[in-house]
Amino acid sequence: MKPLRRYLCASLLLGLLFMAACDSTETLTDPIPATLDTSQGLLNKTAATCSAPAWDPNTAYNKNDIVSHNNNEWKAKKANQGVEPGTNPSKWTDLGPCGDDPPSSGTPMQIFGAWHCGNHYCDWSILRDMTAFDQANHWLIDRNGDGTLGDPSVNLVILSFLQPMQVLNKTNDAITVNGVPIGMSQDVVAYFKDQGIRVMMSIGGITYADFWDEALATNATQFGLNAAEIATNFGVGIEIDYERATDPNLDSLQAFVDAYRSVHAYDATGANHAARFTIDLAVGNRYLQALSRKASTDWLQPDAPVLDYANAMVPGQGQPTTDQWQEHIDGKPQYNPPIPPKAPSRFAGAIWLTRRKNPIAECLDFANSTQNAHATYVQTVTPNPAGPGVTNGMLGMMFWAAECPSTRNACTIPPNTCEGGLGVAAATFNIPIPMPPLRQE
Repeated sequence: MKPLRRYLCASLLLGLLFMAACDSTETLTDPIPATLDTSQGLLNKTAATCSAPAWDPNTAYNKNDIVSHNNNEWKAKKANQGVEPGTNPSKWTDLGPCGDDPPSSGTPMQIFGAWHCGNHYCDWSILRDMTAFDQANHWLIDRNGDGTLGDPSVNLVILSFLQPMQVLNKTNDAITVNGVPIGMSQDVVAYFKDQGIRVMMSIGGITYADFWDEALATNATQFGLNAAEIATNFGVGIEIDYERATDPNLDSLQAFVDAYRSVHAYDATGANHAARFTIDLAVGNRYLQALSRKASTDWLQPDAPVLDYANAMVPGQGQPTTDQWQEHIDGKPQYNPPIPPKAPSRFAGAIWLTRRKNPIAECLDFANSTQNAHATYVQTVTPNPAGPGVTNGMLGMMFWAAECPSTRNACTIPPNTCEGGLGVAAATFNIPIPMPPLRQE
């Protein structure tokens, strides 16, 4: 389970279309760095006096050092000396013309999705009749509720959960086929993918933490290979949800990751759906510390990505605060050992979709929802100067959870469907469907 931030008229993507309407006489004449993808609404800087120290060919620079050169600011991707900024893209990232960052309307969200628990509290042990499944879940593929397809409320659905030992053993019984519960059928996957919604399967959750430990200790490599086989067979991505707060088996988890990537290599284009490989972390850095440290250090570095991104999960009580998400961006340098910062482009934040027995604003009332209140932060939060990443904004938002996540929470089935919450949000945020290639740095 998942108890578990300036002066542009719009993002560069929209700015190219609407620049004539902007109330400004400023002209952007400097070239946009080739390393930045303007289709994702990334930010330039206004030309001004350089405040960063001038590049010196005799100075040894460390990763993330910032210098000025030829009236631009540059951030070191790797330790180097004597390599002139602008001559080697593998050593320096162009941060654009010198000056303070201008205001921004933000980087468009790319991820807007829901974990999906089926109709039996996340075990998917019941084979679904697809007519009944559509009646319960139609709002996910039809944000207007008018029967017209092509406008889903989300662009990602994560089917939750696979039980780790069943994946390892390729269990076959009355409710499981080759390690996959019968409710997670090809028909269910196709129901979403046919509408342009990306599908993933999540392994674990807090209920299955002991099974994660057992599977990792038994044969982590085979566990990873079997997960990759499921991804291949269903055309889905895989999410790691290993919620072990104390002494997680990180060596074996690395072996699991290595085995999966031996079958499905990292794919920046996103074309191979089975190559989408992600991890769930706590809402901030105070829980699942060892896992967050490992992910930040070894798997989520933009210049050497292993996993595509992380989800910051929902908190135990109430909705997440942006301060909690900021912990991932800033890291925890005061911890021993420290948790390094993460690039905003390497994680998404999660929000409760329903709580207790009643639907809430996230589902029913976008104007009064947390996703509305947190949207500016999600789209504009800046990288920590001491951390990785050069572009503003998180990848997007995830929601826990669709259909019936538990006996304690309301189900998102008629009459409590979520067109007024997630549906309106998807239209307001102009969520891309299908999901485009995620921005790379």
